[in-house]
Amino acid sequence: MRESTVRQRVGMSPAYDERRRFQRIRLQVPLFVRGRDARGEQFLELAKTLDISALGAFITCPRALPINEVITLTIPAPSITSSALVPSGMPPVQARVKRQQEAGDVHLVGVEFLKPIG
Repeated sequence: MRESTVRQRVGMSPAYDERRRFQRIRLQVPLFVRGRDARGEQFLELAKTLDISALGAFITCPRALPINEVITLTIPAPSITSSALVPSGMPPVQARVKRQQEAGDVHLVGVEFLKPIG
């Protein structure tokens, strides 16, 4: 899904980003999302970021997530056979779901990190 399409679906304009305290970087990174879904069931899903900042991220997730739910985001570590120059995986990050909207077969989710990263 193209970024402009995603932003139109959630009603975001390009000027919206300029009001943020930290600049968002358009970066697609695969990550695991762990938490409880809208039905209260525990889950672990593969998702990806659409953009990210020190305070939060905009991700796609195959499940609907309840607003205000705390989830855990983990970037998969590179395989053991990877070069020693590649850093090991980042520690898990706790985030709170601030908004979410269905967009076809995925959910677009805005999360705020409980502790800023970086």
